[in-house]
Amino acid sequence: MITIYSWNVNGIRAAQKKGLLDWIEQVDADILCFQETKAHPDQLDEALTKPEGYQVHWSSAERKGYSGVGLYSRPEPSSVTLGLGIEAFDREGRTIVADYGDFVLINAYFPNGARDHSRVPFKMEYKTAFLEFCNQLREEGRSIIFCGDVNTAHREIDLARPKQNEKTTGFLPIERAWIDRVVEEGYLDTFRMLHPERVDAYSWWAYWGKARERNVGWRIDYFFISPDLRDHVLESEIHSEVMGSDHCPVSLTLDF
Repeated sequence: MITIYSWNVNGIRAAQKKGLLDWIEQVDADILCFQETKAHPDQLDEALTKPEGYQVHWSSAERKGYSGVGLYSRPEPSSVTLGLGIEAFDREGRTIVADYGDFVLINAYFPNGARDHSRVPFKMEYKTAFLEFCNQLREEGRSIIFCGDVNTAHREIDLARPKQNEKTTGFLPIERAWIDRVVEEGYLDTFRMLHPERVDAYSWWAYWGKARERNVGWRIDYFFISPDLRDHVLESEIHSEVMGSDHCPVSLTLDF
């Protein structure tokens, strides 16, 4: 059995001050995927760069205090690649690809479209390149798991206020259509695979308006798998009780 957690920590140094290390010890996961780490390794203390029992890999943004993803892994991947091989995306530290043999795990922090929608084109370019990258691996016969903050709620069930957010980035038709395409190509949203009608299940809440207290949230953090892994899935959960970020962790357990 292997358990993987994914969490947009909204600053790993801030999360450390809010109990991240205690949480890591408590969940005792095999693999931890973090997004929006907002740090370079040289800005972190050894508790984060050399956690007991884990190998650590970072993909950091050139811009300090921005974006970034991290991978903590007990099993040793046969290879780890930072980025998609496209400079425009990789300079923002958005992707780590780890090959575990039975599957390739891709930890990703998808761009935010910005309130004025100015970054929506960049976001869609990343989404297109990301799916092409996954599909290429599938053509090579590989099994895929991708996780992270996709910054998009797929269907109306995936956010508390769908009507009010039809023109908000994160729920724009063009953004949602990309997830439609992912599903059409066979990838499975593991949470919806196991919990197709569960409502009020969110992974992100705005900091204002007591949104989390009132559970006015969005489900924008995912685990997707290639269809050949369907029968390996045991659990896929959202851990809304875990504090420390405006996102909560999501997890996937498989029977490898």
